[in-house]
Amino acid sequence: MSKKEMIQNQLTKLAFQESIPFCYSCYIKAPTGRCDNCGSDDLMLIMDGVGCEYDTDWVIEHILKEHLEPVNQTESFEDMIEGCYPTETKVGWLELSTVDILRTMDEVAWDIAKDEYISSLEEDEEVMSFDNSSTYFWTHDIENLIEEKLKQEAS
Repeated sequence: MSKKEMIQNQLTKLAFQESIPFCYSCYIKAPTGRCDNCGSDDLMLIMDGVGCEYDTDWVIEHILKEHLEPVNQTESFEDMIEGCYPTETKVGWLELSTVDILRTMDEVAWDIAKDEYISSLEEDEEVMSFDNSSTYFWTHDIENLIEEKLKQEAS
């Protein structure tokens, strides 16, 4: 089982702890996992003040966005560039920011390199996305959140 699958399983467990089963047909909460009114076990999940939907993906996305700061992909990429190359580059008689030069001289190449950088972080499991690569979170932040939430639940 990959690290992402393990974290996904823990987040799913956390999603069930943070939400309540809900019978949409009767429009009542069913905390036992079966509707007391109609007996159905085909239940949605509800989070007060957030919403109601089937599956746990939306609950996981809400928990992550509520408690964690998404990766600023541009800032992270710029930090990596500054770590690999001199901060300033001399062009003629001017001392210019290397990052600014690279970003403005070829915006397409800059975007491709940034996407490849984020993809490499994802392959190395340093960042993870649970919404089809729209938003990334640092893996260590997710692990810390899970640990913190599960400790709260245990106590």
